[in-house]
Amino acid sequence: MLASIGLIAFAMLAAVPLVGRLGERAGWVLALAPLAAFVHFLAHMPTVAGGGVVTSSLAWVPALGVELAFRLDGLSLLFALLITGIGTLIVLYAGAYLSDHHHLGRFHAYLLGFMAAMLGLVLADDLIAMFVFWELTSVCSFLLIAFQHDKAESRRAALQALLITGGGGLALLAGLILLGSVGGSWQFSGLSGEALAEHALYPAILVLVLIGAFTKSAQLPFHLWLPNAMAAPTPVSAYLHSATMVKAGVYLLARLNPALGGSPSWSTILITVGAATALVGAVLAIRQTDLKRVLAYTTVTVLGQLVMLLGTNTHYGLQAFAIYLVAHAFYKAALFMAVGAIDHATGTRQIALLGGLIRHMPLTGFAVALAAFSNAGLPPFFGFIAKEFKYAGLIELGVAGWVTTAVMILTNALLLTAAGLVFVRAFLGREGRYPLPPHEVSLPMWLGPMLLAIGGFVFGAFNNLAEVWLIDAAVQAVSRATVPVNLYLWGGVTPALLASLLTVALGVFFYLQRTRLRRRLSLWRVLWRVSGDRIWDRLLKRVFVFAGGVADRFQHGSLRQHISALVLAIAGCALIGLFASTGDGLAWPQATSPINLAAVLGCVLAVAGAAAAAVSPGRVALVATLGA
Repeated sequence: MLASIGLIAFAMLAAVPLVGRLGERAGWVLALAPLAAFVHFLAHMPTVAGGGVVTSSLAWVPALGVELAFRLDGLSLLFALLITGIGTLIVLYAGAYLSDHHHLGRFHAYLLGFMAAMLGLVLADDLIAMFVFWELTSVCSFLLIAFQHDKAESRRAALQALLITGGGGLALLAGLILLGSVGGSWQFSGLSGEALAEHALYPAILVLVLIGAFTKSAQLPFHLWLPNAMAAPTPVSAYLHSATMVKAGVYLLARLNPALGGSPSWSTILITVGAATALVGAVLAIRQTDLKRVLAYTTVTVLGQLVMLLGTNTHYGLQAFAIYLVAHAFYKAALFMAVGAIDHATGTRQIALLGGLIRHMPLTGFAVALAAFSNAGLPPFFGFIAKEFKYAGLIELGVAGWVTTAVMILTNALLLTAAGLVFVRAFLGREGRYPLPPHEVSLPMWLGPMLLAIGGFVFGAFNNLAEVWLIDAAVQAVSRATVPVNLYLWGGVTPALLASLLTVALGVFFYLQRTRLRRRLSLWRVLWRVSGDRIWDRLLKRVFVFAGGVADRFQHGSLRQHISALVLAIAGCALIGLFASTGDGLAWPQATSPINLAAVLGCVLAVAGAAAAAVSPGRVALVATLGA
């Protein structure tokens, strides 16, 4: 496992000189590194699918008991395959998409660096090592979002993403330190759920960890950074913001579910926040006019549903989590790459200007059709199975589950409408008004979407393959007890099937009424506030004003006041230490202690003289006060 991370890191170092020599063809060479890692993880699939675990470790800070401990179980294998498999296609895609960019080598280096960090995150068993990789993904994400740094929009989006995820990272660090101290181990595999649940610090640990996970996975109210990150080049959106980075928070929650899950607080918070995030993301998606932002808000919706499913902790809910994780990675990465291909071939992503593209881009259109069908949750695609199991998992919760199911029916109907905007509106119907003559893109740009879209169909039609080799082991790694896994396309006429049919009918109705629906949504001014951009700008402005005030107060240029503050701080710390120490330390005065007026008067004069010396305007007065 460490070799796979090292191989991708080596490719990162070789990216710039290799692109300088081979140009855009360097992508085919660089893609060999994640491809080799993908094959390496495939080789471990029989072991993990059989219930085994692969481990390796390397001493890092022996004095602190910190080591680079890696563990490959069902959950980490699932993520590792997505990271390396989709990563291979993204590297190929990026070489063609940015073929004429003069910093293509630097982009490949950033992308491969992120890939290595993300692999380390999902494979790390040590809490501190995982956090280091967690922060590395934030840094690499900042570099990728700000890649087109000549644009103010890119710089703003990168800073916003870094501040939100970085702030969440601070909370997560505190939570992990408490978790390791209380849980009896500094490794995920050694944490004791019983010890944590009964400990007085459990609420604090839960809140801190959830803040870290929610900021990374764009949950309310931290969701605003993800749509704005669409300022990044499309390969970044297709990789970081659909299949990898935004799923890091979801991964952390899934990894900690056996240790922290099961409590009423865990379930209530995850279901409430997840469902609210899903609904808000779906509503905001319908209001967008840019295809990329439509996909961004639908990603927020899916992330909310994944968090919600983890909160259910039900038989079907955990299965739906693993299925939806894979289905979404397949169709969303395919759709993002396809939208990038549309932009590359036509010069626009504006929905109003698109139409009839199937005549000009048949291969891309076919891939978009398959991915959109899975996104809409239509049979026999993997997305349909995910939706069916999702409803079944919610219904298992009883009355509260039925309420949440109603919210999810509305949410998924809006997702189906969004899928219609991407495929039906862009590829069917009358000819659009394109800034550039439309044409089919090159092989590296349609190959990725095609393979991923077909994968969503194959996993749905032949779901036993996914069940045996991927889903079963992942579900067992997430659950607190053994969960029997049984995927199916047809389970009879059930409440979940009826909910799915209602979702499709409502989604078709919304699409047919999309113009009226979007017009009415535009009247809901509260949605602009929910988007968070205005709140963010005001908050950031106030932070800068506060920081400037603090700097003006303490960085005033007066050497006398600087020294005074330093001496007072040192004296205060020393005094506290003397009173707090044992043995020969000082004792606080008691009510019965005798009072020495001479000593008290001397102390008062000394303090007054020191204070007067600190603020004395002239040298004569300064010498006089020092004599006191």
